[in-house]
Amino acid sequence: MRIHTGEKPCKCEVCEKMFNQICTLKMHMRIHTGEKPFKCEVFCEKMFTRNDYLKKHMRIHTGEKTFKCDVCEKMLSQKSGLKKHLRIHTGEKPFKCDVCEKMFSQKSNLKKHLRIHTGEKTFKCKVCEKLFYHNDHLNIYVRTHTGEKLFRCKVCDKMFTRNGYLKKHMRIHTGEKTFKCEVSDKMFTQNGHLKKHMRIHTGEKPFKCELCDIMFTQNSNLKRHMRIHTKEKPFKCDVY
Repeated sequence: MRIHTGEKPCKCEVCEKMFNQICTLKMHMRIHTGEKPFKCEVFCEKMFTRNDYLKKHMRIHTGEKTFKCDVCEKMLSQKSGLKKHLRIHTGEKPFKCDVCEKMFSQKSNLKKHLRIHTGEKTFKCKVCEKLFYHNDHLNIYVRTHTGEKLFRCKVCDKMFTRNGYLKKHMRIHTGEKTFKCEVSDKMFTQNGHLKKHMRIHTGEKPFKCELCDIMFTQNSNLKRHMRIHTKEKPFKCDVY
């Protein structure tokens, strides 16, 4: 009857939260005691405070997916996972950064983002000890040491360490030019190419010869210039 009356006679002595049943209070107390009596015996031995949490967890191992998205019909193992997934369709971003007010669909993404403001870099490369804000950034960076290239161009079979690099490369085949010069209306396949082109208009010369102080718009031009000082002659006539 307490469910209907709203009566909550059972009080937590730690945080003073009230409950309508002693069994509910006992489950709540595990938050304070850290007790986790329910264990995943089959797969990973992870511990839980409640049996229903264990049951939800087991779906990860069994692959059971009982929650269906009504938009795209994707199946998910947990109701909370379905709620998160639906934000893809609704565009809802309930998590806001208090520093820059950027919005996120997932709380975990907000936590990752906050490291940019705090400067916290907790993920370290085991090879060179470089630090990163996110583990996925570290995993991508590690490929510079291993040389691992997971992303293949289906047109020319060229391999890339990152999917973003593959997408940029694909513009060579598709001819897609998404970056436009606002001065001359010239179009480019990559933002880096647009930036180089803009130096024609701005006159910016960021590459400097340390020997004679001549400035260049592109690094390739500086490299060619340096042969004057080094006397390097890389091109050989095979006839004479």
